[in-house]
Amino acid sequence: MVAALRCLYKHAVADGYIDADKNPAAKVPKPRRQPSNRRGLADQRIEEIINVASSTGNDPVLDSLLIRLHLETACRRGAAINLRRMDLDPDQCLIMLREKGGIYRWQPVTPTLMAHLIEHSNARGSLEPQSHLLRYLDGHPITKRRYDTLWSRVCEHLPWADQQDVSTHWLRHTTLTWVERNFGLAVAQAYAGHQTTNDNLTTTTYIRASLHEVATALAAMTGEYHPMALSTE
Repeated sequence: MVAALRCLYKHAVADGYIDADKNPAAKVPKPRRQPSNRRGLADQRIEEIINVASSTGNDPVLDSLLIRLHLETACRRGAAINLRRMDLDPDQCLIMLREKGGIYRWQPVTPTLMAHLIEHSNARGSLEPQSHLLRYLDGHPITKRRYDTLWSRVCEHLPWADQQDVSTHWLRHTTLTWVERNFGLAVAQAYAGHQTTNDNLTTTTYIRASLHEVATALAAMTGEYHPMALSTE
């Protein structure tokens, strides 16, 4: 609420409705953001979410695809919504993620997920390179509302998810926690698409994980072959 009022008065000052020195919101300190309660979920909890997504609602195929996409890539909701047909690279099993801040990056996916994405695109009319890939049954591109209804349904069927306000971002936490524990921080950062911003640590330039290392982590997590994964022999 405080942040919303500060924003409102900021625009009022910018539009000339009040003077900057008479802005009452400027004198109110912004409250400290509370720590997030999001965390990685246990395998059993993930299985329960998948079961709800794949057996309820008016489009279980779409919902199951969304859950798998976010678990494999740890992408944010906006990246999935912005996915285009042209963003699929079937030969290398990569998809282009268009994320916040204008960041574009390639992310490995399993051959199984790639096949499902292509099948979904063909079945729902996303055939032009620039067209949105993920679509409703009627062919319209999905919006944030699809996620709202999906998680509302999950929370309706799973009381623990409702109590903890589980959302798409919990899937991101789940995947990145597993990657960090098994492949280290550098690979987890690359998997998440995080940018290294600490200028005092110049060595971070040399310890950035490669796309091949991200693919190796994906292959280990899913137990499925990836063409870019490093050999473990």
